This record gives sequence, C-alpha cells and structure tokens, in this order.
Amino acid sequence: MEESQRVDHLLAAREILRSSIEKSRNIGIAVDQSGSRLKQTSHNLASLQCSIKNIATKCRVYGIRGHVDRAIGPAAALLQVLDLVHELQNSIQFDPSRAAASITRLQEALKLLADNCRLLILWLQDAVHILTSNAASADDWYLVRASKVVSILREIQLFCRDGEVISSAFDTLENEYRRLLTQTDFSHPTFPEPELQAIARVLAANNRLHRCTSIYAEVRIAEARASLQALRVDYLGIQLSETDSVRNVETYIYQWDNHMEFALRNLLLNEYRLCKKLGDDDDDDVWMNCFAKIATECGFIEIFDFGSSVCNCKKEAMKLLSLLKIFSTLDKLRLQFNQLFNGKFCQEIQNKTRALVKKVVDGASEIFWDLLSQVELQRETEPPPDGSVPRIVCFVTDYCNKLLVEENSSILTRVLEISQVWNRASSEQGLLSNEIHNRMKALETNLESWAQSYNDTALSYLFMMNSHWYLCNSARGNKLGELMGKSWVWAYEESAEYYAALYLRESWEKLVVLLHEEGLTLFPGGRAINREVAKKRITIFCEAFDEMYKKQSKWILCDKALRWKTCHLIVEAVVPPYKSYLQRFMPGLEHEVNYTAERMEELIALLFQPKYDGSKCTDLIGMKNAAAISHFSYTPAAA
Repeated sequence: MEESQRVDHLLAAREILRSSIEKSRNIGIAVDQSGSRLKQTSHNLASLQCSIKNIATKCRVYGIRGHVDRAIGPAAALLQVLDLVHELQNSIQFDPSRAAASITRLQEALKLLADNCRLLILWLQDAVHILTSNAASADDWYLVRASKVVSILREIQLFCRDGEVISSAFDTLENEYRRLLTQTDFSHPTFPEPELQAIARVLAANNRLHRCTSIYAEVRIAEARASLQALRVDYLGIQLSETDSVRNVETYIYQWDNHMEFALRNLLLNEYRLCKKLGDDDDDDVWMNCFAKIATECGFIEIFDFGSSVCNCKKEAMKLLSLLKIFSTLDKLRLQFNQLFNGKFCQEIQNKTRALVKKVVDGASEIFWDLLSQVELQRETEPPPDGSVPRIVCFVTDYCNKLLVEENSSILTRVLEISQVWNRASSEQGLLSNEIHNRMKALETNLESWAQSYNDTALSYLFMMNSHWYLCNSARGNKLGELMGKSWVWAYEESAEYYAALYLRESWEKLVVLLHEEGLTLFPGGRAINREVAKKRITIFCEAFDEMYKKQSKWILCDKALRWKTCHLIVEAVVPPYKSYLQRFMPGLEHEVNYTAERMEELIALLFQPKYDGSKCTDLIGMKNAAAISHFSYTPAAA
C-alpha cells in the first residue's frame, strides 16, 4: 500500500514537472534588467533541488517521503522559469524593440513562478510540520534545510508580487514608444504602425493607456508646433484693439488664410488620421481626446484667435473686406472643421468657431448696412474747392465694385442672409444688388447737392463733368457696370459731355465775345482799321484770359484723358478766334501783344494738372487696376 502511494506521488510529480517545463517553454525572450536581487534568488535556488533530495533520505525515517516527492517536480520547473525570467529581463533591456511581446511573456513567467512557489511552500510546510511533530530538534539538519527552502520560496513570492520587475519593463516599453514616435517619419507609407499599435495594446491591457496617449500627445504636439512655427507665424503675436485699423494687418490676413488651410487640411487632418489608425475601436474616445489635446496645444488655437482679433479692430468700411475674407476661409474649411472637431472632446474649438462666425457675420452686416447712412451724411460736407472728384465718390464706386467681385459677392450675400435669419428678418431676393443701387443713387444725390453749393457756375459744371466722367469710366467693363447696366454708363458719359459744353459756354467762350469787330473801322462803312482800338481789345482779352487762367489753374481734372479732351475743347474755342483776330486786325504786330496763339495753346495744355498727394485723386486707369481703396480711405462715423 505504501509502495503504491509512493508510485502515485512520483507520477504526480512527473506530470507537474512536465506541465511546468512545457508552459515555461512557451514564454518568450527579451525585457528589462534583472537586478542583484533576482540573481541572488536564482543562486539560492540552485541548491534548492539538491536540498530537497537530501531531505528525501531523511523522509523515510519520518514518513514524509510523499510530501518531498511532490515538491521535487515543481522545484525543477521553478528553476527553469526563474532562468527564463532572467533571460526575458535581459532581452527587454538590450532589445527594447521586442519589449511589447516580451512583457506579456514575462508576466506569464512571473505568474507561473508564483504558482510553483505556492505549491512548494504548501508541501514543504507539511514536511516541516511532520518533522517537528516527530520530535526533530530545532537544529536538525533536515529541519533547518527545509525551513530555509520555505523562506527562499517566500522571498521569490514577494519578488513576483512587488511589481518592480514589471514596472521597470513598462518603463522600458514606454521609452521605446517615445523613441519610435520621435524617430518615425509618419509621412512614409511604411512607418512602423504594427509596432506602435502593439505597444499601445500592451499598455492598454495593463491600465497604462493614459501613459501611452500622454507620451503620444507630448511628442506630436512638439512636432506640430514646430511645423507651424516653420511657416513664420510671428504676426500672431500682434495685439489688436478697437482703436487699431484693419489696414495694419491686411497683408497678414491672406497669410492667415493659407496657414489655416494648411493647419486643417494637412497638419491636423494627418494627426486625426494617425490617432484613428493607432487607436482601437474600444479606445476611440481616449484617442479622440488625445487628438483634441494636440489640436488645442500645437499652436492652432493661436492661429484661430488671430481671426477673432481682426474682428476687434475699429469699425471702418475697409474692415468689411477683411471680415469677408475670414468668413470665406472658415466657409471653405467647413467640412474639415466638422470632420475634425465634431467630437465631444473638441468643445473648446467648437465654441471658438461659433463665436468667430458670429463676430464676423455681425461685424460685416453692421458695416455694410451703415455704409448708406455714411454716404448720406457726407452730403452735408463741402465739395472739393478745386472741382476734383470727391474722395467718397472714388471710394464708394471702387468699394462697391470690389463687393460685387464673385469671391466677395457670394460670401457677402451669404453673410447678409445668415444675419437676416438670426434677426428673424424677411429674406429678400437680390438684396446685395438692390443695396448697391441704393448706394450709387445716394452718391448721385450727393453730387447734385454739392454742385449747387458752388458760387462759381463754371466750377460747378466742371465738377459735374469731372464726377460724371469718373462714374461712367469707373463702372465700364466691370461688375459695377454690369449691375448698373449699359444705359446707366452711357447716360453718365453723355452727361459728362453735356456739362463740358455748359462749362465752356460759362467760361472760355465768354472770352471770345471780347474779340468783337464793332467800332474797329475808322469811318462807318470804311475798311480802315483803328489799330489802337483793336490793340486795346486784345489787351482786354488777354487780361481776361490771365484772370481766368489763374483761377482755373487751381482746378483739377484727375483723369488724363478727360484733361486732354477738355484742354483741347478750350483751345478750339479760344485759340482759332484769337489767332484770326490777330491776323486780320494786327498783321505783322503779333509781337506787340501779350500772347501769341502758340503760347496761349501751350498754356492751356498745362491746365487742370493734379497734385499727386495721394489724397485727392488718382488716375482712372491706375484706380481700376491697382485698387483705389488703398488711396481713398473712408472711415464711417461711429454708430
């Protein structure tokens, strides 16, 4: 009976040994450092099996051979597992690229090691109990050896449970994750995606996903911020207030548009895709939160906030175009905003986006509606004393034409429609067209009012000729002309010619009357000429010419073509009669008069020259091609 039990125990020990060795063989290689404590424990266990065998000889005496036999198998397996743990630690330390797989095997090895220790301790404790019960002395060699083995096994149990080995391995794994993130070119199609995912899965399985995403966010934020800084975004540091003009940052708004597009369609879209690719479906919220952290800390918010700063600039007509550009940027990137920031973790960017859109819509609408009243307010001001085209006329016509350009008109129409919806106002078809018509009509009324305020009728006519000529040319061949219609353009062209005729009749043609022939003959009905009377009349004519020339040399016709045409009309009205008068009544004595016909023509050609001070006028061609708004600024009064 005793022999049968002995055989059973040996068979059981053999099965335990076989199972332990087979299980340990399936645990991989490679992880962190082992430490002196593990080496010492391994050394202590080297004699464990020998000690147990020595105890076995004594077991026959005390009847505990079965307990010791059961411990021999697990003890042998324990030594092999301990060696495997040591190998895995070294592998993790010296080959971190395989740390993800090695850590899983290290955890299995430590669990197996702890389980074997538990079995050995239970069986050897029974042996110690039997030895003690059989009156073995405290210094009994077998009792001492058995107790020492139990102590060593308990130390190994603590080693398996204190987490130092696994913690050190995880530190190595996290460092490897950081290294991969830092050194990887994610634009390359073969970047090490499986390795990164494998590490993330191991960390997630051990409740360390927060460390994984924290490292990922830290590295990617630094990379993204460096990419944005390379774009030269120093202008983002400009501080803008309600007293600053938008002109101070106009050039930066176009850079801002490019930088916003790059940030959303390239930088953040790539970061979003990476987060989606590296994360699992079960951890999608964690990775989307990680993306939100990257988006808010990489410098994108600073770019975004610049648009809001522009909205804070003082209210002026030019600001409308800048606001339309900002709205256009947000509108063309709307799909990217919805794709990237639609989640619950991007609430900050969602709120900022809504706030910026509202500021842009409210600000643009306010400026647009205020423009008509500002034009009407200008009616009470004095017209230019030199008869030049008023700055408000130059500005408004060019401004309206810019608003009608396709890239602006479509955006402005949408902005006005959104504003009406928000304010629950009735929508109106052709709203923008109607309002542009109203502003041009207000300008026409202003011109009529200003013309009537001149004391000099000739100057009043020249002013209307000048302004109407400007209107027809500033609207010809562009969006404003298309809106107002060809008949409107032709009407102003005809009106300019009409006022040109009135101007000549009221001024230069009156000089020609002084060259009449009445009373020039010495005798009634005779042919003899009284040269003194003729000379006197020429003198009176020249004095009148001097006076008119001096007065009108201060008047301005900004357009070169109109200036040449007007001077030509004056020459035709004045010079031929003067020249004929000299030839008929002062033949051979032209040198005795103030002006020759040629000199008079030269002087007339010098009339109406503009003073290029950048504030009163500009050449029409230049205005149409180079944006007169840059020369003719207009700031509405505060509402």
